[in-house]
Amino acid sequence: MKGIKILGVFIGLALCLSSCRREGCTDELADNFDAKAKVDDGTCDYTSSSSGPTPLALNIPATFSRFLPPPSIPADNPTTVEGVRLGKKLFFDKTLSNDLTQACASCHLPSQSFDDTNRFSVGIDGIAGTRNAMPIFNLAWNFNKKFFWDGRAQGLEEQALEPVTNPIEMHDTWSNVVAKLQADPTYPSMFRAAFGTSTIDSTLAVKAIAQYERTLISGNSRFDKYTQRLIALTPSELSGYNLFMSESGADCFHCHGDITNPLWTDNLFHNNGLDASFTDNGLGDITGNPADNGKFKTPSLRNLAFTAPYMHDGRFQTLDEVIDHYSTGLKASPTVSPLLKKVSDGGVQLTPQEKADLKAFLLTLTDSSFVAGY
Repeated sequence: MKGIKILGVFIGLALCLSSCRREGCTDELADNFDAKAKVDDGTCDYTSSSSGPTPLALNIPATFSRFLPPPSIPADNPTTVEGVRLGKKLFFDKTLSNDLTQACASCHLPSQSFDDTNRFSVGIDGIAGTRNAMPIFNLAWNFNKKFFWDGRAQGLEEQALEPVTNPIEMHDTWSNVVAKLQADPTYPSMFRAAFGTSTIDSTLAVKAIAQYERTLISGNSRFDKYTQRLIALTPSELSGYNLFMSESGADCFHCHGDITNPLWTDNLFHNNGLDASFTDNGLGDITGNPADNGKFKTPSLRNLAFTAPYMHDGRFQTLDEVIDHYSTGLKASPTVSPLLKKVSDGGVQLTPQEKADLKAFLLTLTDSSFVAGY
């Protein structure tokens, strides 16, 4: 009798373990999602729709709809549910690197507004780059379609292509990555659902990544709520905005825009007085025009609370250092931007209170919900 009880206990434990380890498709968006499965077995299928991928409308913030043209979406890469799902999986997948240790998200951390906390990102071989990683958000409104600090990529798809083969980043080849993806039990069906073919190539892979990146939209800051008359700003924040907009104050608006440009960047290239001579020519190395030496892409001022360190080379660790640069640290050079009207004075010469007010305004552009959403 005792033996029967013990046997029953073992059978119960076996059944419990079997239930706890049930394998199947665990993706709720897949056609064959198994709600009872605890371990994904790679069988998820996404091909039930016979009408092709499902169009996906971007979640456009109210301030963007009010002030900006519609987002720029390539005709040959419309945004779809299936494409975005695939692109997100690829963005976070370390399979894209040669030794399977790094993904796009390794240097573009969701918790940092898809930026890197390191001054220079370090690749799989332990080699550091020479520029700070740029955050990823609101890229669907980059209408000049020039990406990276120096503008070398013509379009978001081209931008997504380079890191895989860069020897100081993922250091792989696309032919090797494609082979790894093709051998994966999940990816062929996901590519078929997104693009109508299970034959994977680099063009389709970067199209999917670009689709996902276009969905990374940040437009829910305190200042956005202020422009919608939902909240009031503090006297210090309002003073900071007025300084931002004044040529006799901080004079920031020429490159970063105003209340009618919720991107807070002109997406153009400027020499912002960091150096009198250059070890990195920036745009000049791409165009070959000496007049472009020292020019780099204007970054957005959104989410500065998350995107330190700052500038193309990450030289400033704090927002206070950035403000000090424009106040007293400007350096003249042959290509320095004419929009910096106080270069000869070393900067705009802000008082301590003005610096505090300007910083208070800049932090109103922080969208914590964007970070929390990922």
